[in-house]
Amino acid sequence: MSPSTSPTSVPGSTELRAPDWWKTAVVYQVYPRSFADSDGDGVGDIPGITSRLDHLSRLGVDVLWLSPVYTSPMDDNGYDISDYQDVDPLFGSLADLDALIAACHDRGIRLLMDLVVNHTSDEHPWFVESRDPSSPKRDWYWWRPPRPGHEAGSPGAEPNNWAAAFSGPAWQLDEKSGEYYLHLFSAKQPDLNWENPEVRQAVYAMMRWWVDRGVDGFRMDVINFISKDPTLPDGPVLPGQALGSPFAGSANGPRLDEFLAEMNREVGLTDRHLLTVGEMPGSTIELARHVTDASRRELDMVFTFEHVDLDVKPGGVKWDIADLPLPVLKRNLQSWQLGLADVGWNSLYWNNHDQPRAVSRFGDDSPEHRVSSAKTLATVLHLHRGTPYVYQGEELGMTNADFGSIEQYRDIESVNYYASAMGLGLDREAVMRSLLIKSRDNARTPMQWDDSPNAGFSAGEPWLPVNPNHTFINAAAAEADPQSVLAHYRALIALRHKLPVVSEGDFALLLPDHDQLWVIVRTHGDDRLLVLANCASQPVSAPAAELPDLAGARVLLATHPGRDGLDLLPWESRLYNLAR
Repeated sequence: MSPSTSPTSVPGSTELRAPDWWKTAVVYQVYPRSFADSDGDGVGDIPGITSRLDHLSRLGVDVLWLSPVYTSPMDDNGYDISDYQDVDPLFGSLADLDALIAACHDRGIRLLMDLVVNHTSDEHPWFVESRDPSSPKRDWYWWRPPRPGHEAGSPGAEPNNWAAAFSGPAWQLDEKSGEYYLHLFSAKQPDLNWENPEVRQAVYAMMRWWVDRGVDGFRMDVINFISKDPTLPDGPVLPGQALGSPFAGSANGPRLDEFLAEMNREVGLTDRHLLTVGEMPGSTIELARHVTDASRRELDMVFTFEHVDLDVKPGGVKWDIADLPLPVLKRNLQSWQLGLADVGWNSLYWNNHDQPRAVSRFGDDSPEHRVSSAKTLATVLHLHRGTPYVYQGEELGMTNADFGSIEQYRDIESVNYYASAMGLGLDREAVMRSLLIKSRDNARTPMQWDDSPNAGFSAGEPWLPVNPNHTFINAAAAEADPQSVLAHYRALIALRHKLPVVSEGDFALLLPDHDQLWVIVRTHGDDRLLVLANCASQPVSAPAAELPDLAGARVLLATHPGRDGLDLLPWESRLYNLAR
């Protein structure tokens, strides 16, 4: 495929992209570094992904979301991009990516590219040129002099008090010019200045280039950060923190709607029926409603972060872990269901490359309950209204990494947190426990294909240690087991494709305050479904008086086939088709 190929000339693309096709779709996220390694260097690559596409096809998913494979110094595992229009040799070549797109389309699978345009790598030619104060590209990034009354490099001289997500100030001094540049993440990830129209047009041209190459949409990384308060005000300082939160000035800025609408128009996102999902930390229901309102032509859906932040202590940070009662989780997801019921659309997810494994976080990953809790979590999520996202290995019930040493971690956020915590004299055991629960590396251990020494991921030494439990949690074993987590996911996805009530039905939450039961009713015309799920490691009896009449109801899917009634085993769940 040449760069000039039009999207409608890609095999199957016209049929694949009917209006609103994504409402009945299921998206599968691949983290390329950890999915499949074809050349034995220990790092996953694009040919490896292509070789495993039949796994996705048998699963029944409609979309492959490909995390970044662009040219990158890999400071943040590819989210620091130095060339938007080439593939990093670590992952393969543009020809390999063309072959992947074609192979996906041949199987009826769309391909969703990661779009990282809040920031670039500091090795991107745009930024390299911008280092010269006289360069026309100086204003492509947020360059600022020291705070008035301060000498460059002195304590507190940064233009404002913002903290970076990966620790330390969000400003890096350039010794040569004596000015600072903004980086909300790593110092090697300088933020683009979207106030400059030349920046926006360069981004849109790049996006059109990928659409012409055959991609079917974009997952937009921290896209609500592209509009910042141009005054760059100091942020509030939270208790126990030395620096201010940047969110007030860097997220959901005054021109966000304008930029998203302009992007949609310039790239033809809605006109070409391309899937767009915006990662929006700090997004509210109100914001999600208007950016996903179809009449505004901005985005199709957003990723909310509220439910994955519920296990953080109030006023704390990611690593300050709190208990998460089930009613709190249920009510949060319910609020998004109700909030977007008439306008916009929900994205549904438990985990991704930045979040711990679902079964370890929201379920019970013990040998006794792992399979049932993975199935039940899947049923509950997929029976909400919206587009479900499955993260690689989730369909196998893969668990957290269980690393015992800081030397095993590779994630920049985790490594920086550990160093900072040790420097502050925090208890090492408590810090390691936080990493075991919340580190991004929990999601990044290699995909577990079989029980061979490297889990069938690579013939070489994997870049990140393989989870030892791959000897019994793997795709080959799941394929051979008709009651596996994999089989359950296939059945759920098939039901979504078959029954309009799953994708389009109204949503109602019953027993919202019950601390074990998650009960959902979906209604579409004369069709009604009931989810009856015990989300705990203890048995429970459901109160008949507070449930719909189950007389004549038919079980469509269950964690424990052959059982019925109101007494539920630990992590037992059933999906009923209710008689009308």
